[in-house]
Amino acid sequence: MPNKEKLLVGLAGQQNAGKSTTFNMLTGANQHIANYPGVTVDKKSGTFKYQGVKVETVDLPGTYSLTSFSLEERVTRDFLITEKPDVIVNVVDASSLKRSLYFTFQVLEIGFPVAVALNMMDVATRNGIQIDIGRLQHRLGVDVIPTVGRRGKGKKELRDAILATANRKEGKALRIAYEDLEPAIEKLEGKLQTTKLADTYPVRWLSVKLVEGDSEAERIVIEELGAASTELEMSRKIRREFEEEHFMPVADYMVGCRDRLASSIVGSCVTETKAGKANISEKIDALVLNRFAAPIFLVATVFIIYQLSIVKGYDLTQYWWPFLAKFRAIVAGILPDAGMLEDPYIRSMSLWMVDSANALLNYIPIFLILFALIAILEDSGYMARIAFILDRMFFAFGLHGQSTLPFILGGVFAGGCAVPGVMATKGIPDERSRLATILTVPYMNCLAKIPFYTLLVNVFFVEYKSWVMLFLSTITIFVALLVARLLTATVLKTKETAPFVMELPNYHPPTFFGVGQRAIERTWQYIKKVGSIVIAVSVCVFTLLQFPGIGDDRKQYYETEINKAVVQFQKKIEKSSYAEHFQDEAAILEMVNLYTEYKTAKLNIKGAKASKALDLRYLKKYPDEFIFLKPKKDKDAKIINKAVRGLSSKRKSLRRNIKEEQIETSFLGSVGRSLEPLTQWAGFDWKINVAILSSFAARESSVATIGVLYQQGADENKSLEERMGAEISGGGFTPLHALAVMVFFALYPPCLATTIMIKVQTGSYKWMAFSVLFPTALGFIVASIIFSGGNALNLNGIQMMAVFYVFVVILTIVTGLSKSWGRKRPLINIRAGTV
Repeated sequence: MPNKEKLLVGLAGQQNAGKSTTFNMLTGANQHIANYPGVTVDKKSGTFKYQGVKVETVDLPGTYSLTSFSLEERVTRDFLITEKPDVIVNVVDASSLKRSLYFTFQVLEIGFPVAVALNMMDVATRNGIQIDIGRLQHRLGVDVIPTVGRRGKGKKELRDAILATANRKEGKALRIAYEDLEPAIEKLEGKLQTTKLADTYPVRWLSVKLVEGDSEAERIVIEELGAASTELEMSRKIRREFEEEHFMPVADYMVGCRDRLASSIVGSCVTETKAGKANISEKIDALVLNRFAAPIFLVATVFIIYQLSIVKGYDLTQYWWPFLAKFRAIVAGILPDAGMLEDPYIRSMSLWMVDSANALLNYIPIFLILFALIAILEDSGYMARIAFILDRMFFAFGLHGQSTLPFILGGVFAGGCAVPGVMATKGIPDERSRLATILTVPYMNCLAKIPFYTLLVNVFFVEYKSWVMLFLSTITIFVALLVARLLTATVLKTKETAPFVMELPNYHPPTFFGVGQRAIERTWQYIKKVGSIVIAVSVCVFTLLQFPGIGDDRKQYYETEINKAVVQFQKKIEKSSYAEHFQDEAAILEMVNLYTEYKTAKLNIKGAKASKALDLRYLKKYPDEFIFLKPKKDKDAKIINKAVRGLSSKRKSLRRNIKEEQIETSFLGSVGRSLEPLTQWAGFDWKINVAILSSFAARESSVATIGVLYQQGADENKSLEERMGAEISGGGFTPLHALAVMVFFALYPPCLATTIMIKVQTGSYKWMAFSVLFPTALGFIVASIIFSGGNALNLNGIQMMAVFYVFVVILTIVTGLSKSWGRKRPLINIRAGTV
């Protein structure tokens, strides 16, 4: 039996070694996801109880080494050194043993108890690779357990090995010898053993890393012993003298030592029965990575993901939304009743917060499908192929091959959503490229932008609809590439980059449990992180739109108008036998609220069966009042129904007018008017300013706001396009104005939900603020150039659109072909499935 009642186990391994499936096999559904302190890398932990011992298992980020090149590598290394786990389970890909051993050697060098999970044994067997487990265990000096994580094979044996390794007092783990460097390393090791570093860090590992020139190891020594310490100088002297004598970097020599040891172990433990024959993965790659076929497969894959997640997922929201609407109705029923003209403040604010949250929660079906499909791509191995195909082109603009999916989901052409697009950037390993992608995904044409485009195109560009929509669909792509290039060459220039390891892992069939679990986990993370922030932000937006409100004289005017409507209502129902039920205003207000609630409920259902069920529910809940909602043949009830409908219509009109005035006099409306002297250079009046400002909460609200602002004195039977066209065109608003507005709207800061998601993904309010301020400045400058430049050149809207489009396309091509790119990224192309 083990000596400890609780163990901490770190699960470490290279990417695509099956580490997550091994983690799922050990812990089952008892898992928890958080973030490592100060970073956005997922920290997945789980527990299981075995032979009376509670074992906490931490699934560390997949990494190829324990250097300090990438965030994942540093997180993994810091966990192993600072947390000091009782056991490290090194998950190794049995089909790529030699490559995997490089990481194993570094884990062994840290000096903690290690057990090796030799995973993917089924793939190795299928590829004709036979491994002598006993001999491999002897060579490494640790327990080696063959497993097939996705099928649960080796679960008991691996758990036994974890407990046995934790109880082992002294191990005989392999010690990597560095040949000509060994005497110098041992001398430095003895020196470090006498310092306080020996109490915190593995001395052998620290000695090797110092001689290797590892920057993090040097930082540790400088912090603990000082920049002038003899130990640091000694390590630098060892490195300098060795390189002068051997004419090669110390790091390369050490890699060579590890490689020779790995070759020796593989040579003694592995037998290949299908040497020289292409495996299944290579045969598939011969087709999907073919120069001509690769783009076809890529486009097809992206189309399927887009169709299933965005299109079909959006279709599912119509079934999900009624549940959210019902939740809103429940909240509305708990809150104080609506007033005749103005609602109690607590009701207005609470329903605003619920509506804001519901706008985000409505995306849940999309996210569940999206994350499931992403998990399938990751587990199958095709995600790496996408990066491989597109990385060369994207790299010219500072992006990554894996930036493709976020752009597609964001709406490369039209109809996506920036929220899932930003969320999909989590898999991009290069921090600079990941941040550049996060900050440029919002330029894509999300579904919420389309109504605004459609409105202006139908008013000002009726004869050129197709050309304008093509312009709007593609200009954002070119701008996003140019912005990414600009950002990575300036504000993101100091961000971490890593040697780009391009691995083509073996293809694997995804498991239902693994895919479903990750989809649910990631969706739940979205709900928790976004939901906790949006409530606070929505209160701020509500306040800006509501206060200081309309003046007392206007309030009195609207009170007089509604009182007249009430008097008119009572006159209309005088001849009804039910008139006595509506003598006081409270009863009238109650009836009007009930009528409004009933009509709203009717709009949220479909089909005769659902309509009948709704009627039965209201009849049961309001037996005395229901006759006024559906009077049927009761003539007196019909009189009441008609009068209620008239009063409700008048009330709705007055409330809409109040809302219009509130917008004009609100803080947001005041800002819109104060900005007019500046925004006139881009052709924006105060109404357009307010529409753009209000759309920050949600893009859809821009059209709704314009609908309120441009309805004054208009025929409500006319469409918004007709009303807006009549008023704006008559006021001198031209297609050039419309072009400037549309381009600004295309480059305008992301909506509230996307902004929050940028905060979640970057973990920084600084980048959240930047994502708002930079696009605002860029959009206004570009819109001003279009409007003012078009006026100066005497060009109309369609002519200026052509000039601007040609300029941007040429600039993008020149930028992409430019060789003056300051960043050089090492590229390591690895094919999995080789030993």
